[in-house]
Amino acid sequence: MSPSTAEIMSRGMKCLMEQLGVVEAERFVATVIREKFDYTRWQRDYFDEKTPEEISHEAEAFERGNPYSGNAVRL
Repeated sequence: MSPSTAEIMSRGMKCLMEQLGVVEAERFVATVIREKFDYTRWQRDYFDEKTPEEISHEAEAFERGNPYSGNAVRL
């Protein structure tokens, strides 16, 4: 069964607050609302400007900096 919208919002805010802190998480949400941010368009524009090699290098660098510990936390 798919999570409800409320569950997704709660999990998303938890992630934002863990990564950004409360103040920056609120700033992020306010910016998304104010700018009528289109994540799908942003993602397309971002990745369309990159070569597959650049994406691969970025993914590898992310993995090096954030290794999987095998202890995934279920939110």
